[in-house]
Amino acid sequence: MRKYLIAGLLVWLPLAITIWVLHAVLNTLDGVFEALLSASQAVLPEAAYAPLQMLKQVPGLGVIVMVAGLLLTGVFAANFAGQWALRQANHLLTHIPIVKSIYSSVKQVSDTLFSSSGNAFREAVLVQYPREGSWTIAFVTGKPGGEAADHLHDDYLSLYVPTTPNPTSGFFLMVPRKDVIVLSMSVDEALKYIISMGVVAPPPHAPRAEPQALRDARNQHG
Repeated sequence: MRKYLIAGLLVWLPLAITIWVLHAVLNTLDGVFEALLSASQAVLPEAAYAPLQMLKQVPGLGVIVMVAGLLLTGVFAANFAGQWALRQANHLLTHIPIVKSIYSSVKQVSDTLFSSSGNAFREAVLVQYPREGSWTIAFVTGKPGGEAADHLHDDYLSLYVPTTPNPTSGFFLMVPRKDVIVLSMSVDEALKYIISMGVVAPPPHAPRAEPQALRDARNQHG
């Protein structure tokens, strides 16, 4: 009986968690949509607002509206007029006390993470952490900059070491490039490996060619 219970659990647990996550996301987006509708009540006349109340009863409409809003915002931001308007809005927000510190920090992080030309979170590596001889998977986020870079005279990488099973928390490390092993697995495969605590291993890959700079650094150190 224990064997059959575990087999049944393995069938239903992934499906139940998937449904739970999707349900939570839908509820969150629907909640945002309802908040926007409630806010519109203050600026719209009663005759125009009354039909909008019926939209709250449509399940999943918040997802469609949010996706459409993101697409329209992207189209607007991609043209000349939209870029000018965004520059003016950024200038305004970066000169408001308290708001500017939060907005500037979040914008800098989001621009770094989601920029198509950036290198953040596009490569998984092996690094010794938290002690020598103990290895973990990390993600390259770039190279050290600012005052930290002035004190690091060798070739260093900035790494994010996620925790398991929750990869949204972790540690920031600055490690010499020569001490890092580049992995052939994709970032998605590495995340699955971390979240599953090593249970879901990625398929074997052909070894990735070692960068010339990394080979030179290894040769210099023996």
